[in-house]
Amino acid sequence: LNRRFASTHIYTGATDGHGRGLAGAVSRAGATVLVHGRSEERIAATIDELPRGARAYRADLASLDQVRRLAAEVLEHEERLDVLVNNAGIGFEDARQESEDGYELRFAVNYLAGYLLARELLPLLERSAPARIVNVSSAGQWPIDFDDPMLESGYSGMRAYCQSKLAQVMHTIDLSASLDPAQVTANCLHPATYMPTKMVER
Repeated sequence: LNRRFASTHIYTGATDGHGRGLAGAVSRAGATVLVHGRSEERIAATIDELPRGARAYRADLASLDQVRRLAAEVLEHEERLDVLVNNAGIGFEDARQESEDGYELRFAVNYLAGYLLARELLPLLERSAPARIVNVSSAGQWPIDFDDPMLESGYSGMRAYCQSKLAQVMHTIDLSASLDPAQVTANCLHPATYMPTKMVER
């Protein structure tokens, strides 16, 4: 346990809600935290709350080019990476939106961004073995219609969110099967139901 927290962790969506709380907890336990967010101001405010040593990484996960750039910057500047937590996500909205790349927005941010980031950072995780990938998913899932995965007809925000979370779980299962567990493990989790986050306000 002590070795795990004397290590380097990156959390996507670390400037708010669950991600911010997690970054604070593990940072105070001794980990070096790489704080990801979209806003320079919110990243700076989060880092100000953490023990010295936290580092900033900014990217909009609705852009796959920015996800690739984020991974490239981590690979360039970090000597090790022990834990990747794909925490950033978008909840359910009534209006259909698209990412910079033309994908349905929830599918892009909740699934594609984490998929790509894990794949891009895998070499660094393997060099830091034993390492861990954790995808913050949800028990709320919906079957994917592969004839219309981008939900261009009959759009529902809840359906979009739930199918993106199923895709995330399926990716975690496939990724885990492809990894050497002595080097890197991959898991997904459902946060506490109705915990107070941006999606569930109290």
